Amino acid sequence: MVDLTQTPPNLPIPQDDGAANHLIGMSLPNISLLSTNETLVNLSTFKDYLVIYCYPMTGQPHVPLPNGWDQIPGARGCTPQSCSFRDHYQELKALKADVLGLSVQSTNDQKEMAERLQLPFPVVSDSDFNCQKALNLPTFTVEGNVLLKRLTLIAKDRKIVGVHYPVFPSDSDPIWVINYLKTSASKFHSF
Repeated sequence: MVDLTQTPPNLPIPQDDGAANHLIGMSLPNISLLSTNETLVNLSTFKDYLVIYCYPMTGQPHVPLPNGWDQIPGARGCTPQSCSFRDHYQELKALKADVLGLSVQSTNDQKEMAERLQLPFPVVSDSDFNCQKALNLPTFTVEGNVLLKRLTLIAKDRKIVGVHYPVFPSDSDPIWVINYLKTSASKFHSF
């Protein structure tokens, strides 16, 4: 059985292919997505900061990962990324940021992961690719399945103001977000 909480050594490092360059300044779409707490979450209704970490898919215990998963740059690390956001959640809330995980997996798969990892925030399913299409989020294909590339969006009052792409290692993502929020807050308070 693969330990999904650990990132294996020697993973290939993803390179910035420019696929997220267009996102800064875009408005979050008026789209409602089903969440792990069984409510619809509309991305365009959040005020203050909203952090959306997009990930390809979360592995499940006793279910093999796709063939060659560890050789795809940026694919491996969804569980460590989610756990790291869980572990930094209170600090993010103190910075007035809501957190959402987002993948194209089914809500049932996401619920299993959210319960197993005890996530204090919702994870939303973009299984119909509505958000992906609206924002033209980068994707890749493995074993015939189209998945989101790992990236994190920071929106302020519904506008995307920060993008972390590519994210590597995945568990460092919340620290990048926290540093971004602290830097942004100091800019707003310096006037």
